[in-house]
Amino acid sequence: MGNEVFVKEIAPIDIKEGYLIDGFPYTGLANAIATESLVNTTAEFELAGVLDSELFPPISIVRDEVPNFPARILVNKNLKVAVFSSYLTPHESIHRDVARVMLKWAKEHKCSFIVSSSAIKGDDETPSVIGVGSTDVAKDKLRQANIPVLRNGTVPGIPGILLNEGKIENINVLVLLCKAKESGPDFRAGAEICMAMSKLVPGASCDLKSLLSEAEGIEENLKQAEHEAGPLKDAIYG
Repeated sequence: MGNEVFVKEIAPIDIKEGYLIDGFPYTGLANAIATESLVNTTAEFELAGVLDSELFPPISIVRDEVPNFPARILVNKNLKVAVFSSYLTPHESIHRDVARVMLKWAKEHKCSFIVSSSAIKGDDETPSVIGVGSTDVAKDKLRQANIPVLRNGTVPGIPGILLNEGKIENINVLVLLCKAKESGPDFRAGAEICMAMSKLVPGASCDLKSLLSEAEGIEENLKQAEHEAGPLKDAIYG
């Protein structure tokens, strides 16, 4: 397979006209916390595939006695939602590959929307969560959910690539931007993103009180995985 990022599907997947949610960690862990929280609180998600690459650290993440690939595809067939969930932050050198795999996979499975998120810097007047859409349809979706649309700004990394490619290929990409804090835990930002995702994805629901408790534990698990994978990532990327 070489160094490219590729998908292994291990179960039939039908999410036609549904949603693909990007759950890779980026600046901080808010995006990964949000998607893990959505999976845990909505339930009925099942493992349907994995993402792999020679450039991913060789590691198994064991949770509840079950070994896991670092990056997985979790599917809720009733809601027609797939989540690309990852315990580890992808290196900058493979951001384009990861984004292109998501776009190709979404097109092959005829998804209506790709949903991602990222942290941004903001002042006191900046809403806690705002959005960017790659198409007019995507922007209308944000407005219908009462999520303010960003007029000017910068979106880095995989979410930025998804937006650019989505614009060119007329793929509906939604990126939620959460105002980053200078210090403090990421789980509160993750909970805010999860609540915003639940407004965009029909059938997804989040209880804020239980979500905050769940998200705090998810943040600790993600930090532990990043710490333990550190030496392996250093050996790959130098």
